[in-house]
Amino acid sequence: MSDLQTAAENLLQTYYSTFNAGDREAMLALLTEDVAHEINQGGAEIGRDAFRAFLQRMDRCYAEQVEQLTVFANADGTQGAAEFYIRGKYLATDEGLPPATGQTYWLRVGAFFDLREGRVARVTNYYNLQDWLRQVGAV
Repeated sequence: MSDLQTAAENLLQTYYSTFNAGDREAMLALLTEDVAHEINQGGAEIGRDAFRAFLQRMDRCYAEQVEQLTVFANADGTQGAAEFYIRGKYLATDEGLPPATGQTYWLRVGAFFDLREGRVARVTNYYNLQDWLRQVGAV
């Protein structure tokens, strides 16, 4: 394993540990200013400020923890991936989604990253939306 690969995997581990700790500013500091955030079955948002707004909405509507995390990176440290489960609770109704009543869920997630100069330049998340909808009682 190259030093660049190890550094990239450590970056991704830190990204998720700051997420689990609820330290949003530390998490945002791991992103490039022009980070591209590609949302599951949605559009793309560009920039750290857009990512901050996304996290604020997520924190209002969901309580989530990453579990069973596995990260990977390529040898030159420019791309990475993660597979994990999200253990969550649906706290407040999110726009366009079913009503929140405190439902809990356990969801497998895949994430893909572009990495640049020791920071996350793109993150793309995938999960089974139909499974989440079933778990929160919408299907």
